[in-house]
Amino acid sequence: YAVVRVNGAEVARYSLSQEGEYPLNGGTNILKIQDGAAYLTDADCPDRLCVKQGKIRYNGQTITCLPNRLTVTISGGSQSDVDLVAK
Repeated sequence: YAVVRVNGAEVARYSLSQEGEYPLNGGTNILKIQDGAAYLTDADCPDRLCVKQGKIRYNGQTITCLPNRLTVTISGGSQSDVDLVAK
């Protein structure tokens, strides 16, 4: 899932298996889900660094838009998406 938070509070959750385009935070950002990845295609912030962060698809990856206080985090990946470290 792509979990969307504004000011730290979860406001939406989208399946990565369902393609679509979603306005976020009153339309300040546009989230696109395509081919099992999530990314921001547009933002009204001055530097648009969130758009430049590119696609995320693995558990724990995050896109952040600081001016709009928005994050998109991948959550709920399968065990194959987890990096393991041996002691």
